[in-house]
Amino acid sequence: MELREIRTFLEVADLKSFCRAAEKLKYSQAAVTVQIKQLEKELNVHLFDRIGKQTTLTHEGELFYQYASEIMRNVAYARNALGQSSELTGTLVIGTIESICSTLFPPLIREYHHRYPKVNINIVIDSPEILLNMMNSNQVDMVYFLDRRMYDAKWVKILEKPEEIIFAASKDHIFAKETGLTIDQIITQPLILTEKDASYRFILEQYLASDDKKLHPFLEIGNTEFIIKLLKQNEGISFLPGVYSQGRYGAGKFNGSFHERILFKNLETDCLS
Repeated sequence: MELREIRTFLEVADLKSFCRAAEKLKYSQAAVTVQIKQLEKELNVHLFDRIGKQTTLTHEGELFYQYASEIMRNVAYARNALGQSSELTGTLVIGTIESICSTLFPPLIREYHHRYPKVNINIVIDSPEILLNMMNSNQVDMVYFLDRRMYDAKWVKILEKPEEIIFAASKDHIFAKETGLTIDQIITQPLILTEKDASYRFILEQYLASDDKKLHPFLEIGNTEFIIKLLKQNEGISFLPGVYSQGRYGAGKFNGSFHERILFKNLETDCLS
């Protein structure tokens, strides 16, 4: 049971409308319905009767309303008590994949620690699928990875932006000054690829499989900095998000639809500014 589900329940009960509750909470009506159904499933009772346009509490709903109101009052009291100190403390657990962790995280973690020195940071490295399952079970607080667009009523997105994925190589590579390269030309070269759990690599493999083609990398490693060092030494071609290589080793480009994203799961949506 999550606090935002309880808050949604109270709003629906007070406004006697799923639609008006959704507007007030800035949710879709479908999201409100999902939260109420999840609450009913967990409590094993029916909370609302919906007859035509009328939405009223059942007997069980009226009983739960009293407890739900008390829970939210206690939460408000706790916030006021803890709000005496404005300095953040505690532990932040972040989930990501290895290639992102080694490349993008160091400056972010350094800046975060500078701002909030009393917060302990724990980074969990795994596949996106496992990380999302961990977030849904409250084992991690937020996840940061590259993937296609995805949606879930249980998540709150705090960053999502398109990210270009490119084939990267040394400026001295034989393909560096070529134009109009084909995918067949590129995959015949020595390939250095990130871990198979990286979503952009998986989608590339799917793209090739649709044409009965396969990748045959001579090296697979999750450490992107290691890959870039090999690219500088002209040891092959890799397939990386553009932000990793910063355009320094471009030998060709594969157009895909990916999104760099942070997904944040919180008990209450209004905790997010």
